[in-house]
Amino acid sequence: MIMKAVVIGAGIAGIACAIRLQIIGYQVTVYENSAYTGGKLAVIQDKNYRFDAGPSLFTMPELIEELFALANKNISEYFDYQQLDPITKYFYEDQSVLIAHKDKNKFAQEIEEKLGEKSEKILDYLKKSAEKYEITADLFLKRSLHKAETYLNKKALKGYWNFRKLDVFRTMHQANASTFSNPKLVQLFDRYATYNGSDPHQTPATLSIIPHLEFNIGAFYPKKGMVAIPQALTKLATDLGVNFVLNSQVDQILIEKKQAKGVLIGENKFFYDLVVSNMDIVNTYQKLMPLQKKPQKILTQPKSTSALIFYWGIKKSFENLDVHNIFFSKDYQTEFQHLFEQRKVSSDPTVYVCISSKVCAEDAPENCENWFVMINVPNNSGQDWDKIITDAREHILAKLSRNLQENIKYLIETESILDPRSIESRTFSSQGALYGNSSNNRYAAFLRHANFSADVKNLYFCGGSVHPGGGIPLCLYSAKIVADLIKNQR
Repeated sequence: MIMKAVVIGAGIAGIACAIRLQIIGYQVTVYENSAYTGGKLAVIQDKNYRFDAGPSLFTMPELIEELFALANKNISEYFDYQQLDPITKYFYEDQSVLIAHKDKNKFAQEIEEKLGEKSEKILDYLKKSAEKYEITADLFLKRSLHKAETYLNKKALKGYWNFRKLDVFRTMHQANASTFSNPKLVQLFDRYATYNGSDPHQTPATLSIIPHLEFNIGAFYPKKGMVAIPQALTKLATDLGVNFVLNSQVDQILIEKKQAKGVLIGENKFFYDLVVSNMDIVNTYQKLMPLQKKPQKILTQPKSTSALIFYWGIKKSFENLDVHNIFFSKDYQTEFQHLFEQRKVSSDPTVYVCISSKVCAEDAPENCENWFVMINVPNNSGQDWDKIITDAREHILAKLSRNLQENIKYLIETESILDPRSIESRTFSSQGALYGNSSNNRYAAFLRHANFSADVKNLYFCGGSVHPGGGIPLCLYSAKIVADLIKNQR
């Protein structure tokens, strides 16, 4: 008898989980509220400009490759990508520019020449970042933190033995400031706290594992844009037999005698042997299981930051820009104080500009560029977003114009905007937070919801709002954890 599984939500984790479950023998159906798969990995088309609406950084492609390998499919028939060089260009207010080359030795030399920090110090920092990743990956990223066997194996013992190397008792900023003397370099490495929506002055230095992903492994870009990732995985899933039902909102998870039985859609009940929710964990409880006892301590944890994104069609090509560009604020600490303490947006925000047309020429007309212009903003707690958007737009334009010595305002041909309200409404992300709970706590890893329900049998959770966290790699890890839990319990 074939066992049936349902996945609620076709975000990147939901699709990956469906693939893994189909491979181990389940007949999987995925219900998605939207007309497309991919969740935050969506597309905005504005006249002749194409924009990736969501995540714009692609790291750890081996996690995508693994899915095709498990399915015995040739990835080249579905998906193609390239490594970026440079990875990022960093612009500072004094008009200095730092280029993060894919060759870490070249990057270290660039830093030594421009900032005066010894290249050996940079390479040692990246080596320690890799060591932290190796210690934490098997213990914190690839396994459930809520199962005893996670802590009772050789890899876990290795993690305990090297615990001091994880630097959990200092903040990321404290660790960076004690390592580097140049404040520009401290700011550069502090930035990695924003990769999961946190504050470098609060989040533990353990998260300095993140630079390892870019500088030791590499940054990449799909040749057809970031949306090519969910498109390729959706095709793989479909080829394996997964059934996607789009434009279909799940209204309730059916629970009988503390066991998940299926889903309610409208007035129709659909029964399955197990249920996986890829919906934000807060909304999973509030909307899909309103009568179920809620883990209030976890659900009420402070949320990560959100984003304000302007999608600008720019009628000019800038040779001094690359795919990923960062325009740093002059006072980084003040910027984070605004975000996390005042829940406002600084008048001098750090601005991220992604230009996919640098590698995907068809994303913009000839001699034009598609600018994905983003700043970190607080999650939605009722702020006056219309005013914030108006003010932020002026501050961003002034900053970019000043740094690029060009009045950007008059180059904008098309404009679309995404803010925490629209992120929340489109993706059911609680408060529009991009990464679920924030990591501004040394115990944050243990304050995320488990990948399974302790109260309801055959109910599982994947995606950025549960363990191990947000961002494409961690979402893919969450799918693996869920599939492994289910496989081991069969």
